[in-house]
Amino acid sequence: MPLPRKILVGLLVLGCLASVNAQAPSDAIAITVYNQGTALIRDQRALTLDEGVNSIDFRDVAATIDPTSVRMVSLSDAADIVVLEQSYSYDLVNSSSLMARYLDETINITTADGTSYSGELLSGRGNEAILRNESGEIIVIRLSDVRDIRFPALPDALITRPSLQWLLHSSAAGEQQVELTYLAGGMNWTADYNLLLSQDESRVDLSGWVTLNNRTGRAFADAQLKLVAGEIHRIESQVMMVEAREEAFDMAGKGGGVDQRALFEYQLYEIDRAVTINNNETKQIEFVNSSGIAAGNFYIFDKSPQFGAYYSPIDYSEGFGVDTSSDVQTYLEFNTGETSGLGADLPAGRIRVYQQDVDGAGLLIGENAINHTPEGEDVQILLGSTFDLVGERTRSRFATISRDVVQESFEIRLRNRKDDATVEIRVPERLYRWSDWEIIDSSAPFTKIDASTIEFRAEVEPGMEAIVSYTVQYTFPSER
Repeated sequence: MPLPRKILVGLLVLGCLASVNAQAPSDAIAITVYNQGTALIRDQRALTLDEGVNSIDFRDVAATIDPTSVRMVSLSDAADIVVLEQSYSYDLVNSSSLMARYLDETINITTADGTSYSGELLSGRGNEAILRNESGEIIVIRLSDVRDIRFPALPDALITRPSLQWLLHSSAAGEQQVELTYLAGGMNWTADYNLLLSQDESRVDLSGWVTLNNRTGRAFADAQLKLVAGEIHRIESQVMMVEAREEAFDMAGKGGGVDQRALFEYQLYEIDRAVTINNNETKQIEFVNSSGIAAGNFYIFDKSPQFGAYYSPIDYSEGFGVDTSSDVQTYLEFNTGETSGLGADLPAGRIRVYQQDVDGAGLLIGENAINHTPEGEDVQILLGSTFDLVGERTRSRFATISRDVVQESFEIRLRNRKDDATVEIRVPERLYRWSDWEIIDSSAPFTKIDASTIEFRAEVEPGMEAIVSYTVQYTFPSER
């Protein structure tokens, strides 16, 4: 239903029960954010309770709260308080809910041309308001022509913000410090990295930032912020779909005020100062900064067929991907260990690589994503295709030796068009026809990477071409 240009709600009476306590502002907020779009929120408040049954409203909670995860405890004296009931109210004020609640009640409507109507609301559906005035006349008004609608009061059941409500029994009157804990969707964090590659391509300077997104429907002022790196297993709750959701690194003293400690099989990081996170805000906090990290680049020509299973017939003579020509891919590599100059874990995130030009400007040379990478592991970043390295892969021979044996030969040509740099190019080859294979002839040494992959490494001098060739023999089962 289209919204009128302006809706005015006249609040004539704000009724409240005698046993309802006005909620106090948060005394302390702590937020733990996970990689999977979930936050654990701890909210401490002081409440003044009467002896006996009290009705308590918490109106300042995240709109994406999971009501089944809510837990409230007394920090003053838990034995004094018993929780009798807990409710979550999310029937929020909007034009549709007001029209539905004021059926059979008198409202006032003013249209864009200044005409005013007053009458009993019979219907507010289908872009129409149907009124019956005092004389019994039925008036149909298109809501697209409405300037404003005036309602006499806000219905008790409608609220302006999502609210948690409790019935509590207190054994004594007085002030109680309570803590509310709940899970909420719509908050996520990722890591973003900037790398500056030295001109000789042997070192990198790295800075890493936490990028935090808050889409919970609530702002958090001066919150204690913790981040958990790792994928915890959770069951998705349909109740959490109140609103649509968006989206391990060891600081080792290198970051901007971030402390690390272990949490079960994950890593937990705590910002050592209070952080204010507004709703619908993206906030960045630097967590690691290191310079002079040992690095290097390498090249890969990878044009052998990608496959997930053996195909039938497995002695198909045409093969797959037998003749290809392409650029060579370049990768940047560094280690996260102490000996490389970093000594840090890196959480999953986006990484951008820059290199200084002769005028000192840092130019983007590649961007990719990395997975959670513990300290001491290698990080390999695909930067793109090289301009002056070219590879060609050609099948030179296919022969059926017997009913159960076939042979296949390939030739890989690698050309280096650089002016003065000798390069090493890695050439992985996947032996895709069958699991029982043997390399019976090869022009260069190779390494067996796994059960179906070998890799050659060829040195190619500037302006020259290197040729790698090999023959593989497959032996198939006798019965197939």
